[in-house]
Amino acid sequence: MPKPYPREFREDVVRVARGRDAGVPLRKIAADFGISETCLQNWMRQDDVEAGVKPGVTKS
Repeated sequence: MPKPYPREFREDVVRVARGRDAGVPLRKIAADFGISETCLQNWMRQDDVEAGVKPGVTKS
């Protein structure tokens, strides 16, 4: 199993993805950072849970 990415890296990637220009697909952002689109979608979903935007289990 690969080592998890550092928290700071994940936060930066999610921030860039959320602030992307209209028309820029998530797969482009993911490719720019060397991760899969599914990985980025998972990070964004978990970020929503942590922020209380979506229901789910937080890490704390």
